[in-house]
Amino acid sequence: MNNAIRFFAGCLIVITILSCSKEPAFDATGTFEAIETIVSSEGSGVIKEFQLEEGQELSKGQYIGYVDTIQLYLKMKQLEAQVKSTISQKPDINSQIASLKAQKKAAEKDKERYTDLAKEDAIPQKQLDDINAEVAVLQGQLDALNSSLNITTKGISLQANPITIQIDQVKDQLKKSIIHNPIQGTVLSKYVEPNEIASIGKPLYKIADLSTIILRAYITGNQLPLVKLNQKVKVLVDADKESYKEYSGVIEWVNSKAEFTPKTIQTKDERANLVYAIKIRVKNDGFLKIGMYGEVKL
Repeated sequence: MNNAIRFFAGCLIVITILSCSKEPAFDATGTFEAIETIVSSEGSGVIKEFQLEEGQELSKGQYIGYVDTIQLYLKMKQLEAQVKSTISQKPDINSQIASLKAQKKAAEKDKERYTDLAKEDAIPQKQLDDINAEVAVLQGQLDALNSSLNITTKGISLQANPITIQIDQVKDQLKKSIIHNPIQGTVLSKYVEPNEIASIGKPLYKIADLSTIILRAYITGNQLPLVKLNQKVKVLVDADKESYKEYSGVIEWVNSKAEFTPKTIQTKDERANLVYAIKIRVKNDGFLKIGMYGEVKL
């Protein structure tokens, strides 16, 4: 009988030790979360191609697919034709002033000849004055025509500028119709499929970088003096029913305002009504998932 009692007591001691080793003391608990990015469409139209699946790892800038761009392409071609049509109305300045330039050149040669003759008193001074006046008149006509043609050219260029800007806008829309992944991460949710209609701002998929993950935990006011930014802490998660996995984490944020204890979160001092949220960044080896519970040892 005594032996049975001793055996039973020994079993209780072993069970107690095992249960204690299974549940190590912790200072706070919380759940893991990540910075999630919802990628939305920047173009409107039918989704012609969409290459991704939930759980897929994507790199930054990776091609995903595109939204139908036929109408945008045709609009760009129409605008380019309008620009060419407008630019073609510019006058050919060189050809239009060629005749006056030739007349002026001939008059200038006559002026040189008449000047030499006037020095020798071979012609009356009036003839030299007349040729000088003719050169001045031709120069004035040439300047006026040049000015008029330049004004016309600038006016036509100004008419083409708004169309050119519209072309740049369409090119930007064409570029945005090609879907590229903005950040490296894992696809969490997929919201559309090929051949569906996309509109500007419509969510396409959700992605998060899970290479590092954040544990949002809660501490009491008594624990607040024990934590500081960039402090290293131990983070424990359930590996199985009998053991924990241990990670090293860094506190990257401490809330400056208290809040009421969340119903699903326990703290070391369960009697506290007000707690402070902290964020602990943990390097993920692939085991940690969003929504998992974690325990913190300060």
